[in-house]
Amino acid sequence: MIVLKFGGTSVKDSYWIDRTIDITNNQIDKAPVLVSSAISKVTDKLLSIGKFAEEKNSEGIAETIDSLKKIHFDIANEFLTGRNFEKAAETLNSLFLQLESFSKGLFLLMECSPKSSDMLVSFGERLSTLLIYHRTIERKIDSELLDSRDFIITDNNFTAASPNFTLTDPKVQEFVKPKKGKIIITQGFISSNEDGITTTLGRGGSDFSATIIGSALDAKEVQIWTDVDGILTTDPRIAPAAKRLATISYAEAAELAFFGAKVVHPSTIQPAVKKKIPVIVKNTKNPDCPGTLITKKLDSTGIVGIAGKKSITSINITSYRMLNTYGFLSKIFTIFEKYKTPVDLISTTEVSVSMTIEDTSNIDLIKSELEPIGKITIERNNGIICLVGNNIWKDSKLISKIFKTLSPAPVKMISLGAADVALSIVLSENEIDDTMKKIHKAFFE
Repeated sequence: MIVLKFGGTSVKDSYWIDRTIDITNNQIDKAPVLVSSAISKVTDKLLSIGKFAEEKNSEGIAETIDSLKKIHFDIANEFLTGRNFEKAAETLNSLFLQLESFSKGLFLLMECSPKSSDMLVSFGERLSTLLIYHRTIERKIDSELLDSRDFIITDNNFTAASPNFTLTDPKVQEFVKPKKGKIIITQGFISSNEDGITTTLGRGGSDFSATIIGSALDAKEVQIWTDVDGILTTDPRIAPAAKRLATISYAEAAELAFFGAKVVHPSTIQPAVKKKIPVIVKNTKNPDCPGTLITKKLDSTGIVGIAGKKSITSINITSYRMLNTYGFLSKIFTIFEKYKTPVDLISTTEVSVSMTIEDTSNIDLIKSELEPIGKITIERNNGIICLVGNNIWKDSKLISKIFKTLSPAPVKMISLGAADVALSIVLSENEIDDTMKKIHKAFFE
């Protein structure tokens, strides 16, 4: 069996939903599971309802729900007929009544907690997959619609939940029964905790859903269908000459995703690695393009891609008490764990530790707890450029060329990833785009 995941732009209207079904139906002999995101822009609209509720803006809520109704009913009217349309409309109306009722509750409370936000955004995928399912019925394709919340079980970290694979894998095997000649349709992104309360895997989590299902069912491959031809050497908005990568390793793809490449979600790779399942990134608009194959470690060396992040904050801790002591780093990371703040990069010497973070919501509290340890300096408005490739450090000429290309931008921090496939460099945020462009030109053009 295979898993095909389609992003929001791949199901943005009736035409593209049909394209999505065509791509899946052409592989129906492989027992496909179709995982879909919400229709493009719908998740943002649903999130805006939560903001309107906090602002006590009933008009904004009503207008947004009306807009969502129009989007989905327009599509239904365009490609559904007769009794099939009536059944779809009945379920659509039921979902929108639920959404209206839930939104009224948020409005009365004047809040939208992470738990409520997950329930709110879950309507997007439930609506899109309903339309896809009824369109397959219209086209007389054997299909089944499943609710992913029945079988993807997570912890209680609402808006960014982590799957409990011990519970999820047997549930997937229980509920999802692929067979040749049939399309199984389900939602990406949404899940539930052990109590059956709706959770989500975080923005971009539909990719994750696809590999979770693929891993549990020992899929032959997972296909990620998006609106570009595959994983590129860098962001084409920064370097228009960016090239498609034919193949890339799991480790390289994970590093590119984490450091800013938005084609695949950073967590996507994990379940696929566990089962050594190939992941193929392809373009719904150009299905004949072979895309990018993500597979086990490659033998090639050198830079395969460049990614960048902005809005990075650097934290530097200096203390001579670090000399010849143990437990020092443990104390530091206990503080970051306490405030649930992930660290992107870390670099250490005998007397100092430098780290970068994206989430600065608790930075003042973190700083106050770090101050007894040593001198703390915080620098905002930084960025990270990550050069990804196998065994970069083993080629001294390559390293020399990298740093020559960086000039004259001042380098603030350097970190080599533990997997030996990523060299990360911290610069001022305003240096990121130009420097990425220069590096790409030096190595790919």
